[in-house]
Amino acid sequence: MIARQSKPAVRYTLLNRRPAIDLRALTVFILAAALLFGTVSLRGAEYDEQYTLLLVAGTPRPIWPETIVTAGSVRQIQAGQSDAAQLIGDLRRTDVHPPLYFLAALSWHDLLGSGLIRLRLLSVVFGVGALAMTGWIAGLARISPAWAMAFTVGCYGFAYTAGIARGFALAQFLSLLGVALVLQAERRRTSALALAAGLALGAATFANYLAVFAAAAALLWLLLAKPRLPKLWLVAGFGFAAFLPADLYFFLAQRGTRGGQFPPFDLLQSLTLLARFGAGAVFGGLPLYVDGTARLIVSGAIGGLLAALSAVIVWRWRHLTDLRRLLAMVAVAPPLGLILLGLVFDNTPIELRYLAFATPFAALLLAGSLATLPRRTAMIIGGLVLAVQASSLVGLYTRAETMQPARATANAAASVAWPNGVALLARGNDGVGIVSAFASEAPDWLPMLVIGRNEAASQIRIRAGAYRRVVLALLAQDNDSRATVIAMQAAFAHQPCWRFAASGFNVLAYDRICGED
Repeated sequence: MIARQSKPAVRYTLLNRRPAIDLRALTVFILAAALLFGTVSLRGAEYDEQYTLLLVAGTPRPIWPETIVTAGSVRQIQAGQSDAAQLIGDLRRTDVHPPLYFLAALSWHDLLGSGLIRLRLLSVVFGVGALAMTGWIAGLARISPAWAMAFTVGCYGFAYTAGIARGFALAQFLSLLGVALVLQAERRRTSALALAAGLALGAATFANYLAVFAAAAALLWLLLAKPRLPKLWLVAGFGFAAFLPADLYFFLAQRGTRGGQFPPFDLLQSLTLLARFGAGAVFGGLPLYVDGTARLIVSGAIGGLLAALSAVIVWRWRHLTDLRRLLAMVAVAPPLGLILLGLVFDNTPIELRYLAFATPFAALLLAGSLATLPRRTAMIIGGLVLAVQASSLVGLYTRAETMQPARATANAAASVAWPNGVALLARGNDGVGIVSAFASEAPDWLPMLVIGRNEAASQIRIRAGAYRRVVLALLAQDNDSRATVIAMQAAFAHQPCWRFAASGFNVLAYDRICGED
């Protein structure tokens, strides 16, 4: 297991016994794959996923009518069909992401049909592939693949991004593939493998621009490898650079389409968010499930556990695999890259899913560190980590605190609106995320009015038409929708012809008690 030992006292443990056919690793892989496939239907629709649905359907920015639309009619729009040329043009005009994932999603849509669940399955396939790549890297680094894969799939950020209809899982898979090929190229001194490594790392950036940080770290390690291998580095760099013109073709066209998406850069806030979301990427939202003093206790326990695990890695550093520097460089590249990105563009682009790129490499470091400890100690620490991670994954599947509110809000609105109500919801800043996510979760019959930011209270009441009940869906997920929700409430609260009737999760209902306004 140990590639380089400073003293013979280091003992082998259960974590580093590797038979010719690693049944433990195979078992972990199968169970982890089943776990990822089980996530696709348990979480509600999310804001960003709707753009994927509508982009592959050929309607990336629907123009919602002034009249009633039903949830069923929105799903018909989601079931449309785009093509590669239209998708590329739409993507350059309307989004801030490169096209590789969306082109894969378009092919997947052609193969399996429309629907959020079907699209999520594509990410699960890539997530399973990323898990296999983690096991491959573990084997190359003389780390237990079983423990490395178990810790990886247990990371909330990894499991979450492998179950949503966005490009993170594809970029993760390609990044891990690229790192594995970098290792193979360095060991075999093979230019073909170096080229393949560079192409995989470049393709990762064509799935998600933020994959550039892990790619840069892997290529830097190859440049600094001993013995120095400049030819291999140049070949790998050439493969990586082959994707840069295509990246720029999209990035330069898209750079102004999401102004105000993130707050201005602030170093202290960035470091705070890195700590918060870094902990969340590994152990999920456990503190969110309790209140008051209990939340402080749970937060402190999670922070203490992370600090202790980091200390174990530092303590056992010199006993780790000789690839420890590569794993550490790729693990710290995403958070450091986000700080640099924020500094350059004067924003704070730090989210949990962005830090998910670091989780497999952190898991590899942890698995390697535990393998240098006595068996009992390693098993206790590893079991504790997996138990906490399992608890966080239960929350990923079941707790509303870590889900976006579309599903719960749509269910509540439908129950309050039946049989003669209309749901009012904010258009938001793009007309996609809020409306489409709500419609994805609502029953086909539910009538909806999409309200723009600048509509006056009287205009909102007029648009309610002949409906005797209005149900306000209080989905405020961007600046525009927050302003619209306030206007919607002002349109009916304390009005002489409207009376409060009912409430539910994120909804308020009002009944008309006199004639039309």
